[in-house]
Amino acid sequence: MKYIEDLEGEINEESIQELISQVLSDYTKLEKVLVIHPDYTRDDFTDLIFPTLLSELKRKGLKELHTLNASGTHRKMSEKEMMEKLGLEEKPDFVYFHNHEFDDPRVLMEVGKLPAEFVFEKTQGELRKEFPVTVNKMVFEDFDLIIAISGTVPHEATGYSGALKIFIPGIAGPDVVGLFHWVAVLIGIPRIIGSVDNPARDVINESCSMIFKRIKADVLSFNMVFEEGERIIPKGLYIGEGYEGFLKTYRLASKASSKLHVIYLDEPLDVAVQVIGPHYDEFWTAGKGSYKLQRPGVMKDGGEIIIYAPHIKIFHSNRKMDEDIR
Repeated sequence: MKYIEDLEGEINEESIQELISQVLSDYTKLEKVLVIHPDYTRDDFTDLIFPTLLSELKRKGLKELHTLNASGTHRKMSEKEMMEKLGLEEKPDFVYFHNHEFDDPRVLMEVGKLPAEFVFEKTQGELRKEFPVTVNKMVFEDFDLIIAISGTVPHEATGYSGALKIFIPGIAGPDVVGLFHWVAVLIGIPRIIGSVDNPARDVINESCSMIFKRIKADVLSFNMVFEEGERIIPKGLYIGEGYEGFLKTYRLASKASSKLHVIYLDEPLDVAVQVIGPHYDEFWTAGKGSYKLQRPGVMKDGGEIIIYAPHIKIFHSNRKMDEDIR
């Protein structure tokens, strides 16, 4: 595992390029590569990493590069949005964009089932049934290398985001996505957000262990940590290989995130206003504005959370889900 980190300042493009070059030096020839990346709802520095990565891969004989948007159950990204996300001004002819489609069985492959007893334990006795683990079957194609880019911040359903979460829920099917969210609901946001280990993460890890056993290519985790202000400030990039490498990058990135993103208050707040950015264009994703404030002691009893998002016109871009919410 290799990484760069500067929590007091920032890591620059030169250091990112040097790290990526070091990691890829272990590979002699990389003709066909898959890059899995975060979607439009994630503010990060994928746009700095990808162009550098593309340049380094071309030095390794790259002929064909596929990108897969790890959208989970979010809406698809347009080509324009993907270009912006990946930091591209022009799309090379050998680069192919793909959106994950969680509800299309044709793009999914089952890799195994989570045992009923495991589910019973993680749902605190609420469910005792097997759950199929399905994932986008692109990851099982004949790639020379798979690179999964993710970002780590405190997260209301998994403790912290990043690493293996790019697979579950990023490119997974509906059953296992629904299960880990249900596990998170049973624990509750106040207890789960900001925790490194928790039952929802256990569901993700166990599911991904099945996925990794089926993948033929080497898989690298590019895990980002950053601060948000008037711009994204890169603070760390952690790169690990294989299933264990993903776990290691997650732990290091979570530790860094806890230092950057956890704020301690002298007393609870009466009123908090969350201004939702334009990339959160659905009501259900804008709900994150309240999730981050649900730790005990953040809001006074009877306190008010105001979510300011006048640009949002729909509950969900998926028509059926929109109807269900309404």
